Amino acid sequence: MLDRFRVQDQVAVVTGSGQGIGRAIAWALADAGAHVAINARRLGDLQETAAGIESRGREALIVAGDIRDFCETLAQRTVARFGRLDIWVNNVGGSDEKDVHTLADTPDATFRAQLELNLTSAFQGCKAAARHMPQGGAIVNITSGAGTRGSPMTGPYAAAKAGLINLTQTLALELAEQGVRVNCVSPGPVLTEAFREVLGVENKLDEVARSIPLGRMGTPDDIAAMVLLLCSPAGAWITGEHHLIAGGRTQRAYQYRSKTD
Repeated sequence: MLDRFRVQDQVAVVTGSGQGIGRAIAWALADAGAHVAINARRLGDLQETAAGIESRGREALIVAGDIRDFCETLAQRTVARFGRLDIWVNNVGGSDEKDVHTLADTPDATFRAQLELNLTSAFQGCKAAARHMPQGGAIVNITSGAGTRGSPMTGPYAAAKAGLINLTQTLALELAEQGVRVNCVSPGPVLTEAFREVLGVENKLDEVARSIPLGRMGTPDDIAAMVLLLCSPAGAWITGEHHLIAGGRTQRAYQYRSKTD
């Protein structure tokens, strides 16, 4: 059974893999036997991720750049290097916006930018992956619990993630005939630098941890383990599913900073 969790000599792409959850996913796939193409905007971060992949005895391909309108190039370079593509993880997401707004006060340009980063880029990644997975493969989209409920002060992000959950479910049905499985994973509060930045107040971390039934914040490895399951033969009968990995917590128990804080 343990062998079913291996992806020996498969080839994976992980976007947004310069640090945090994306890096943990890339390393988990390498631990399980995959060669990994990694993408982010900062070359230095990617070099650290690549060093971890190579220390696990696997090959890394660094493709630095903004993933928006770049997915087909990333797929082509991956296939050119490794000769195949088996796994694609759309991990890019978040916000370039430093202030938060109610939806009624959100500028149109901000709303469009959030859709482009959190939904359109994943759509493009899924298309690129599907073109290069003619007979089987696995796509995993990193979404958010914000896409399943009202999300004050982060409405554009939540709307984009809600769209990504539906996109996942639709693609799973459309790609099933060619054997490509498509799932999504929503991390709960995972202690990364990005999470610290958006939460804004360090002393809120204990408050957040107390709101989680299992009593602790998540780690990037908690999310990576679920992604590995979905990409491996162990997840061969799972597709079109949304998986919330949050220690039992289903509602947000903290508030992001407002623009007046």
